[in-house]
Amino acid sequence: MTPVTTEGEKTTATAGSTRRALAGRLSWGLADQAASSISNFVVGVYVARSLGVTAFGVFSLAWVTYGVVLNVSRGLATDPLVVRFSGVPDTSWRGAVVRSTGTALGVGAAIGAACLVVGPALGGRVGPAFVCLGVTLPGLLLQDAWRFSFFAAGAGRKAFVNDLVWGVALVPAMVVAARVGSVAAFVLAWGASAAVAAAYGCLQSGVRPRPTGARGWLREQRDLGYRYLVENVSLSGASQLRAYGLGAIVGVGAVGAVRGAELLMGPFLAVLMGLSLVTVPEAARVLRQAPQRLGSFCLLLGGGQAAAALCWGGALLLMPGRLGELVLGDVWHSASQLIMPITLGVAGAGLGTGAAAGLRALGAARRSLRCQLFASACYVGGGLGGAAAAGTVGSAWGVAAATVSGSAVWWLHLRSALREHHRNLIPEVRTA
Repeated sequence: MTPVTTEGEKTTATAGSTRRALAGRLSWGLADQAASSISNFVVGVYVARSLGVTAFGVFSLAWVTYGVVLNVSRGLATDPLVVRFSGVPDTSWRGAVVRSTGTALGVGAAIGAACLVVGPALGGRVGPAFVCLGVTLPGLLLQDAWRFSFFAAGAGRKAFVNDLVWGVALVPAMVVAARVGSVAAFVLAWGASAAVAAAYGCLQSGVRPRPTGARGWLREQRDLGYRYLVENVSLSGASQLRAYGLGAIVGVGAVGAVRGAELLMGPFLAVLMGLSLVTVPEAARVLRQAPQRLGSFCLLLGGGQAAAALCWGGALLLMPGRLGELVLGDVWHSASQLIMPITLGVAGAGLGTGAAAGLRALGAARRSLRCQLFASACYVGGGLGGAAAAGTVGSAWGVAAATVSGSAVWWLHLRSALREHHRNLIPEVRTA
């Protein structure tokens, strides 16, 4: 006798499989970020021990420059991709990835060419390092573009494997660079190993980037791309301005104390970065499949991250002083005073990322740009105003207050955007 399956059982089974699929994609996001963070940490330690303080500073300049260029590439190439082509049919995804990865290559080639021109003019150790960075930027940006492309397709495992390939290729490259013993050699080894992973990404996806499609991609995505570009640059720029201003107002030691407290939050921040790889694609899927659930999804996402940050910060406050000194040495005493405000700041940022994911899924680039500019201005103003009023601790509390305020603005705009989206859906339903 064939058992009869009720409609309720089917719904429950479908919901369970959906939750398992979501958990799987989130897990691959965390695993991929773990692989990336560990490799970056190992590279930093290895280069620092091999080169010494001054030469490592030169390498860090190249690294920071790469971070800025990476934000440019993501804003123009991959951020619009994950918003508009997450969970779409394979044919649409492939057509978009061809042009998106081609745009990333184009950004790398253009800014890389500028580095080739500027490098010789800088001279010293910095010049050759920037020349090598210019050579390797296309491969570095393409490797990052593959990560976001795979997550847009719901194939986080491929992104994880791609980062593992980069990590494996780094080992012999760094050994060779250590024998040469120059900053330029390390930059070249780092970038060349990324190019290996970028080439492997072509094999994984079966897609070949087309740089000639970059102009069409930028034109089609201009309503999102240029706003996301400003968002990304303002986010990284605000952090740099606060650091420079804090050093000028209070002293370089204050910057070290803040950095030490941030290192204590490092494992949790790595988790946040891993989740950020999949939050926008997942929000876009929710919008397509059950748009009425987007608000609750974003609230669960942001609230969960905020609660986790508070738990992590609470654990740090209970950590014995001896253990803190073992981790940070002499920096522990000054950094430990900043744990509470930095925890609140990270919790506020985590809450805001839920709303940010929703706005990006809705394609509300104008609203998200306003939110990011407001949040960045508050971040700089709170950090520097607090530093002027009460030193390092004041700066930390100023940033915490600014981050919570920025989060509130993100949620207000998401609520308005959801209402607009709902109003737009009603005429479409009536017409249909």
